Amino acid sequence: MQYTTKKIRKMFLDFFKENNHKIIESSSLIPQKNSNLLFTNAGMNQFQNIFLGKEKYQFQKVATVQKCLRTGGKHNDLEQVGYSQYHHTFFEMLGNFSFGDYFKKEAILYAWKLLTDRNWFNLPKEKILVTVYQDDNESYNIWKNLIGLSVENIILIGNTPNNPYVSDNFWQMGETGPCGPCTEIFFKKSNDIFKISHLKDKKKYIEIWNIVFIQFNRINQNKIIPLPIFSVDTGMGLERIASILQNVNSNYEIDIFKELKKSILKINNLKKIKHTKSLNVISDHIRASVFIIQENILPDNEHRGYVLRRIIRRALRHGEKLGIKNPFFYKIVPDVIKCIKIFGEKIRFQQNNIKNILKKEELQFTKTLQTGLKLLKSEIKKIKNHQLDGKTVFYLYDTIGFPIDLTQDICKEYQINININELKNEINKKKRQSKQNKNKIKNLPNVIQNTYTSTFKGYNHNKITCIVKQIFVNQQAVNKILPEEKGIIILDRSPFYGESGGQIGDSGIIYNSKSLFHVQNTQNYATTIIHIGQIKIGSLEINDLVTAHIDEKKRKLIQNNHSATHLLQHALNKILKKNIIQKGSYISEKYLRFDFSYNQEISIKEIFCIEKLINKNIQKNINICDDHLNFEEAKNQGYIFFQNKTYNSIVRTLKIGNISKELCKGTHAHNTGNIGLFKIIYEKSISRGIRRIEAVTGKKALKHIYNQYKKNININKILKSNHESIIPKIKKLIINYKNLEQSNKQLNKNIIAIQTKELINKIIQIKKINFLNSEIKIKDRKLLKNMIDQLKNKIHTGIIILFYKKISKNIFMVGVTNNLTNIIQSNKIIEIIKKYANGSGGGKAEIAECITENINNLDQLINYIKKWIELKI
Repeated sequence: MQYTTKKIRKMFLDFFKENNHKIIESSSLIPQKNSNLLFTNAGMNQFQNIFLGKEKYQFQKVATVQKCLRTGGKHNDLEQVGYSQYHHTFFEMLGNFSFGDYFKKEAILYAWKLLTDRNWFNLPKEKILVTVYQDDNESYNIWKNLIGLSVENIILIGNTPNNPYVSDNFWQMGETGPCGPCTEIFFKKSNDIFKISHLKDKKKYIEIWNIVFIQFNRINQNKIIPLPIFSVDTGMGLERIASILQNVNSNYEIDIFKELKKSILKINNLKKIKHTKSLNVISDHIRASVFIIQENILPDNEHRGYVLRRIIRRALRHGEKLGIKNPFFYKIVPDVIKCIKIFGEKIRFQQNNIKNILKKEELQFTKTLQTGLKLLKSEIKKIKNHQLDGKTVFYLYDTIGFPIDLTQDICKEYQINININELKNEINKKKRQSKQNKNKIKNLPNVIQNTYTSTFKGYNHNKITCIVKQIFVNQQAVNKILPEEKGIIILDRSPFYGESGGQIGDSGIIYNSKSLFHVQNTQNYATTIIHIGQIKIGSLEINDLVTAHIDEKKRKLIQNNHSATHLLQHALNKILKKNIIQKGSYISEKYLRFDFSYNQEISIKEIFCIEKLINKNIQKNINICDDHLNFEEAKNQGYIFFQNKTYNSIVRTLKIGNISKELCKGTHAHNTGNIGLFKIIYEKSISRGIRRIEAVTGKKALKHIYNQYKKNININKILKSNHESIIPKIKKLIINYKNLEQSNKQLNKNIIAIQTKELINKIIQIKKINFLNSEIKIKDRKLLKNMIDQLKNKIHTGIIILFYKKISKNIFMVGVTNNLTNIIQSNKIIEIIKKYANGSGGGKAEIAECITENINNLDQLINYIKKWIELKI
């Protein structure tokens, strides 16, 4: 019989239908409102209240094929995908349930019949092994006496030490609530003599079905009491049982994944695949993405949207590993939908919407991925102790936008650890800084009492005479600020602009004939202008007459950048032909930043057109006029304003000729000619549907252009080219580099082949197991790993220790063939070397490496390792 996934699913439901179970549809991937789960992760989720006794279900016996997603919390399989042959993010859970009807005997008989009967799955009985909770004598006797399973194939599983009812075979919904023993069914894939450790080895045994007997209510850690109604909850992964019935070695080799992987290869015109794990990841993640979006969830930075975004980005990273250069992920959607007709026609009608959402997310993340990977790989090459520092991880995340979990995933591939403590420190430092900046003004009401209203005079005056009204030092109101003290000064009126509307606060000086206070920053609180700084000369007292003088040079630069921001918004609307909505801005004397709504990439040609239009308006030297109008009147006249902001009845308006009309409190240039020159230095997407532009004006723009020109001149000198020939010359260099790279690869292959031949002759036997240790001439970590892989293929069974010297260090790499890793592991041998020679490093069971101090007595170390191997064998 040919067991397609579709047929297996149908057979399961037909079997339980014949046994009087009501077949019900899968519940949503989004759990019920009172659940603390992000996603449905098991077939029993929709029945939680029934198990708890809060509800009575209309049917006592049901069966389902439940959509499940495991990407967080207790059941987080996301990081296993790509490293395991049997884990998925999205999967289908086959389940049958009894609510106060049948119990242990019937549940076990149902499972046994479906799995082994000739008319159903027809699995060989001798290949079945089960685990039972140590105190569940009833289940043990059913398997032994009623089913007739040999005692060797019934494994009793106990509690973890000092933890009653904490066991792999005692299921519980949470720290309290419904719980009970379970019996797990395993399928034996190898002919080895059984050992308890084999249960964890998916090459030997695979868990296919878990039958939970919900019979207790957990009151606390040490106390459980019987429930009034006993229930049964079972779960069998469709993909796992399919791998067994289709006689393949991995879930990713079953029919539905074969089709998906063929599709991925065809779409991207791929033939030879080195990274089959990456193909598995993509085929898994596209299924998960389709089902999550089908639940009306969009990629986001929090909650369920973040899970979706993380899955998509991880898939794109593995696309990059396969050498895929163009957007591809969204193109697989139709093939996924072909495989999932069981879940209704609704998902088919959402196909185009799902594709568009994935396409936008993919385009948005591609640049970040490329930049981040380039920087990360560069840092990985520099690593000497198998550890990436937390500062680099945080920089990639905070500055580049490269997700931390993606960095962790890549480091895992390279067997590199991340300095988690350092990373946590960086994250906490950033949080503290953000909190300080955020609360700087929020905390001022606690400091400022009897707040004065300060009149702002800075639109027309850079310097005015005024009176000191309040002084604060160390959060306390004082009458006098002394020499070198830091504090806050409040004046009756001020030319200093307090930070608001994206424009930074002014700096400058407050002084009289005897004193000088340096204003480092200016903030607003309610109607008060707060001057933050330090007394540099003399002292100041309340009611002193002073002169307040802003830093005029800095103010002019800020004004020019603020006016340029208004020109930018006009140009964006004109060139992109969209109703651009401002989402944030930052205006300082150094540069301007403008965030706006736009869900497409902006081309280089469009950037050029935006710059051209802005500079054209600068050259026109258009007058910039401000006025005060009634808010309703300003609205009627078409002035732009923030829809979600509350305005006073009288508002300040700003008009630049007939091209820009906005409500704005900020300070501005008198005319556009003051701006001088405008140059965009940075443009990217910062979140879904939001883009950011950074730009410079005036001398800074000129300096940026000069620096770019200077770089071009230097490149021309290095390449011995001119402006016309530079591009063809660079292209030629790239081709030459690729040819050299190819030649180098072939040369390295030849070197490895020659050295491998020589090393084969050095193999000795330790209790009939091949053992090789040798110093080699190759001084490259990647080549060393390739050599070990080739040696493993040749010796089939054995242990390899290779090393090379680098200055005063030794670099060791250990390889153990897969058929030996159950008794001897590479990382254990590396631990011995590290302890002996003060080294650092690590790895996995099949391959590991370390770097050590120079070893004088190498023979002594190797002899110790040989004896250790003998004892292990």
